[in-house]
Amino acid sequence: MFKLITTFLKGDNMDTDIYKELYKEMNSSERFYFENRLDSQIKWYDTKSISTHKKYKRVKFIILLCSSLIPFLVVISESKICLKIFIGLLGVLITSLEGLSNINKYQEHWLEYRSICETLQHEKHMYLYKSGIYSEPENRFTFFVERIESIISKENINWANLNKNESGDVKNG
Repeated sequence: MFKLITTFLKGDNMDTDIYKELYKEMNSSERFYFENRLDSQIKWYDTKSISTHKKYKRVKFIILLCSSLIPFLVVISESKICLKIFIGLLGVLITSLEGLSNINKYQEHWLEYRSICETLQHEKHMYLYKSGIYSEPENRFTFFVERIESIISKENINWANLNKNESGDVKNG
């Protein structure tokens, strides 16, 4: 326990070292579930959250930049036809990027992935530290697995519902 506290205070590979110590206290099925299911799901949601967050910010930055250029270019364009065409193309680019952002739902997916990742991490920490609903040893692991799978399952159901087209078929992608 002292090693865990000193690792925490130093901040050196804190998560990895603490988890390794706590995983050693688990039986083989618990450790297998954590390493092969839970940790991979947390990593997947974290990676997807970061990726969609970056896409969302990039698209919004380009839209903001193009939108802020238009009033400036209108003032200096006078009768320059090339500049007027460029202004029109900026408008087309803004509209296209907004459409792309809405179709791909970058912001919604970013927030959804982050929320699920944080929820899974919260459940993991509560279980590892035997806190809250995991303080009672009876059926603790079974209850934990049910909760984790329920969180993941709800996200899969939400994804399927969001991606249904009007005929009720699930779209690819």
